[in-house]
Amino acid sequence: MNNIQIGIIGGSGLYEMADLTDREERLVKTPFGDPSGPYVVGTLRGKRVAFLARHGIGHRYMPTELNYRANIYGMKTLGVEYILSASAVGSLQERYVPQHLVIPDQFFDRTRGRISTFFGSGLVAHVAFAHPVCERLGAVAYDACRAVGATVHKGGTYVCMEGPQFSTLAESKLYRSWGMDIIGMTNLQEAKLAREAEICYATIALVTDYDCWHPEHDSVTVDMIVANLVANAKTAQAVIADTISRLPFERTCGCASALAHAILTRPDAIPEETRRALAPIIGKYIK
Repeated sequence: MNNIQIGIIGGSGLYEMADLTDREERLVKTPFGDPSGPYVVGTLRGKRVAFLARHGIGHRYMPTELNYRANIYGMKTLGVEYILSASAVGSLQERYVPQHLVIPDQFFDRTRGRISTFFGSGLVAHVAFAHPVCERLGAVAYDACRAVGATVHKGGTYVCMEGPQFSTLAESKLYRSWGMDIIGMTNLQEAKLAREAEICYATIALVTDYDCWHPEHDSVTVDMIVANLVANAKTAQAVIADTISRLPFERTCGCASALAHAILTRPDAIPEETRRALAPIIGKYIK
C-alpha cells in the first residue's frame, strides 16, 4: 500500500512550490479512463502528497469535460485519505472580497448531466451527503489560512454551475437572493465522488472577482483578474503547505465509513466486472 495519504487538486502552479522535494510523475490508469494528467508525487512538510492539475497540463479541459471519476479514483488507488481542492471562484456577496479565501461547507448543484457517481452497472449505493465537506478537514484548512495571514471566511455555500460561460445577470441576482455565497464550476462532483470513495474532502475557494451582479463588474479587466489569480496561487501554496503540516488526524468522521450502510445491491447480484472495477472503493465491504 502506498503511503501517500494527502491529495491536492488545483492548478499546476500549486506544485511549483520550492519546498516540494522528491518529485516524480505517476500515470494512473482507471476503469473510467484517464485522469486529467499525471499525478505529481512528492514530499512536502515531511508528508508524501499527490498533486493533480485539475484542467490538465496547460489548462486544456473545460469543467464539463473533466473526468471526475478518473481523477478521484486515481487518488484512491494511490492511498489518499484527504483531498484538498483549491479553486478560483466568483463572489456572490460583498463581504467576500477578491483575494479573500472561503472554506465552504455546502454546495448547490446547477450542473447538467455530469457523471458524479462510481455506482451503476449493476451496483446501487446511496451515500449520505447532507454535509458534503469533511468538517474536520475544513476546520484544519481554515486554521491554516489564518496561520499564514490570509483573510478567510469559514462556511458558506458554493454554487456549482455548468459553464463554461459565466452567469447571466439574472442568474447572478437569483443566486444572491437565495443566499448563496460563492460560485464556481468544478468542486461539487469532486466532493460527491470523494465521499463515495470514503476520502475526506474540503475546498479552499480563492476569490478572484465579484460575479456580474456587482455594480463595478463591468470595469473589471482581464489584467485585474490575472493579478488576483497570481496572488491567490501564492496564498494557496502557503495554505496547502501549512494544512499538510497539520495532517493526518484520526478519521472518526463519517467520510471514512460513508459506504458502511450505503450499498443496497446483494453481493451475489453484483456483476463480476463491476466488482473488479470498484475493488479499491468497495473491497472492504464486498469481498
